[in-house]
Formats: sequence, structure tokens, C-alpha cells
Amino acid sequence: MIPLTVATAILFAASLLIGPAELSLGDSLTALWQGGDGPIAMVMRQIRLPRAILALMIGASLGLSGAAMQGYLRNPLAEPGLIGVSGSAALGAVLAIQTGLAAAYTLGLPLAALAGALGGVVLVMALAGPRGGALTLILAGIAISALAGALTSLVLNLSPNPFAANEIVFWMMGSLSDRSMVHVWLALPLMAIGWVLLGTLGRGLDALTLGEDAAGAMGIRLSRMRLVLVIGTACVVGAGTAVAGAIGFVGLVVPHVLRPLVGARPSRLLWASALGGAIMLLTADIAVRLILPTQDLKLGVLTAIVGAPVFLHLIFKTRKDGI
Repeated sequence: MIPLTVATAILFAASLLIGPAELSLGDSLTALWQGGDGPIAMVMRQIRLPRAILALMIGASLGLSGAAMQGYLRNPLAEPGLIGVSGSAALGAVLAIQTGLAAAYTLGLPLAALAGALGGVVLVMALAGPRGGALTLILAGIAISALAGALTSLVLNLSPNPFAANEIVFWMMGSLSDRSMVHVWLALPLMAIGWVLLGTLGRGLDALTLGEDAAGAMGIRLSRMRLVLVIGTACVVGAGTAVAGAIGFVGLVVPHVLRPLVGARPSRLLWASALGGAIMLLTADIAVRLILPTQDLKLGVLTAIVGAPVFLHLIFKTRKDGI
């Protein structure tokens, strides 16, 4: 955990100091600490600081929820988007853009995305039922995700002009540019609730490695555990999607990479994956600023380029093991 914590702190500092504006280290730190009305203080406090904080928060959320999902479903191919929260949040955001709500109100888009995520969770829980198992939860999540994807495509297809369609497409690629502390304060309360809920699952996830019957015999209430998992994942993923768009593969890749380093206990993987997710997203956000500084390379595109080969590796490994 210590190396991961140190790496996270270094990358957070690098995220604050790297950008198109060529600022010296001393001026940057002075402006960040003392504030003021000058241009350097404005760049540090209103542009780079919220961007670095959001990368830290969203990356940690995706890594933590990915580890919890993989532990509960006992499947390394599981990820937070599997229960349909990301798709539902994206649908809410797309509706806000299409109806003009996003342009009329500053917080119209993130609030609509949060409403979409909440609606998706309610539908998933209603479909899965109070006694449904892991397979039922997966099927319900896939159904809601497919429905949200279809409705998003319908909205895109009915866009009145190419500008609205372009705005929707670019938003769905995920980005942290042009975010402010308002987005941080909007997402932080929900994410904090989700972190606490997911952090309580360690003992139950450890027990589940022995099977559902053994976990039940050890006093683990699986229905309550599933409810906590879904609500916690919805809080962190819904809030993250609301303020940054759809960013995939972090929750899939990070737990898989860190699992051999922390042993077979899912409880040890939870917070390690949170730090690992923060490291991955901070690195990706720094990379999009360095690779194409004059163009708006989307964060979700870069994480997908990194995550897709890892996903293919998992598929080939699963085939090789005969699972």
C-alpha cells in the first residue's frame, strides 16, 4: 500500500504542475497556496486543482467498485458498468444535452446524469428482486445497460443538427477538461457515501471466496451485501459519470493487475485498487495533456486503448484455462 500511496501523491503533484501554461514550480506552488486574483492563481486553483482532484476521486471510485464487483461475482471480467449505472447516467446526460437543459443550467447535465444513474439502479434492483443471486443481478444489469444504450442511440439519431450530435458523442468519450470545483463538490458527497459502503464489504467478500453456502454459514447476509454493493457502486460510478462522462476499463484493468500483488483476499484488493485506479486515471489525464496538447484528446479514449488489450488478454487466458 505504501508504494501505491507514494505513487498516487507524486502523480497528483505532477497533475497540478503539468499543463499548456508554462509555469515555474515555485510560482505554481505559491499561487496554489496563497491564492489571489492573478492569472497563475486562476490557472492553478480553477483549472488544474479541480482536474487533479476529479482524476483522483473518479479513478479511486472506479478501481474500488471494480474490485468489489469482481469479488462479489467472483469473476475477473466483471466491472462497475456491468450493472447498467454508467449507461443510465450517460442516457440522463444525453437527454440533458438534447433538450437544452445542459445549456440552460450550469448543473443541468451532471444532475440529469445522476438522475439517470438513480433510475437505472432502481430498475436493476426491481428486476433482480430481493432474493435474486449474482447471475440475476448480472442479467438485470445487462438488460438495463442495453436499454440505456438503445435509448441513447435513439436520442443521437433524432438530434436536430450535427452540432448537438457532436456534443453528445464527445461528452460520451469522457474528459476532465473545463471542470471546476463545483463539479468536485457535486460528486464528492455521493462518492464518499459509496466509498464507505464499498469499504464495509471486505469481510463478506473474503467469506464469498469459500462459496455462498459457506459465507451464509459464517453469518454473511448475501441479500444485504448485494444491496450495499449495488448502492455503493451506483453512488461512485453515477457521480463520476455525471461530472466526467463515460470512462471505461479502469474498474476492469486495475483489480486484475494488482490481484497477484496483494494475495488472494478480496478485502486487501479493495483499497489497493482504489489507489491503483487513481494512479491509472491521473496518469491517463497527464498523458492526454502531453500527447496532443493542441487537441482535446478524450480521457475515455485513452483508457479504452489501454484497457482493450488487457481485456483481450483476460479472454485468451480464460480460454487457455478452460473456464
